[in-house]
Amino acid sequence: MNPIGLIDAKTIVSEYRSDNEWFGTHYNMNIYKGCNHGCIYCDSRSDCYQIDHFDTVRAKANALTIIEKDLKSKRKTGVVGSGAMSDPYNPYEKEQALTRGALALIHRYGFGVALFTKSDLIIRDLDLLKEISKHSPVLAALTITTCDDVLSKKIEQNVCVSSQRFKAVQALSVQGLFAGIILMPVLPFIQDTPENIRGIVRLASQHSAKFIFAFPHFGVTLRANQREWYYDKLDLIFPGLKDKYISVYGNDYECVSVHSKQLWEIFTQECDMAGILYRMSDIVKAYQKGYGHTQLTLFEL
Repeated sequence: MNPIGLIDAKTIVSEYRSDNEWFGTHYNMNIYKGCNHGCIYCDSRSDCYQIDHFDTVRAKANALTIIEKDLKSKRKTGVVGSGAMSDPYNPYEKEQALTRGALALIHRYGFGVALFTKSDLIIRDLDLLKEISKHSPVLAALTITTCDDVLSKKIEQNVCVSSQRFKAVQALSVQGLFAGIILMPVLPFIQDTPENIRGIVRLASQHSAKFIFAFPHFGVTLRANQREWYYDKLDLIFPGLKDKYISVYGNDYECVSVHSKQLWEIFTQECDMAGILYRMSDIVKAYQKGYGHTQLTLFEL
């Protein structure tokens, strides 16, 4: 399977602002542009990101050559994050292996990595992730928004179901890697139930997840273009629900669950009982612990 097209890029590994707090990452790496997962809620299709033909995955031409040049040019090592705008493990990655090639370079040049994905293909790269973890922090985060496989297939149509993602977390964790879950968004009137939140935390615990990260205001963000896409999908999958959104939220950017406070209490209680980390500062401190004075200085931004 080959990407539909290639796009030019001058650089791929870019530096975050010094005040970035997203999982303690210092650099951002998007090897692909666009996403064909088909999730009904994806914020990355919003107009503000200016990604044309969002559903078409394209690889960046000469990606590995550019990534090597970028890494060699950095004055400091640190954690390279991948998955902010385009999943590093989209279906084309199975044949293209560009993410795998990038991990080999990250290992060679002494960087750490934080991967964010909805795909169990990440398991393929267990060997490289274990090698990187010998010298630098490694974090693997799989997005899981529902514990119901039937529902996950409706709202995240072209990726593996939730149960497979839980198994991927376990496969990573039992090999000594710091693996966990990103629980966002939680769609109002669809996923914002005590049963779903409890179910996710309990399954996470059963599958050896080290952390679950969620925003206290459970909900979804909607803005230009993405809102229209989301509402069109609601009309197809949950007829009548769009009108409820319009009635409750109007044109609000943040559509916070009316049960948000209750759900956060349930979430934190369940995590505390299971010994699962959920505060960003605790997650960062835990996966970066023990990697030397120089790196710890960098990571405590």
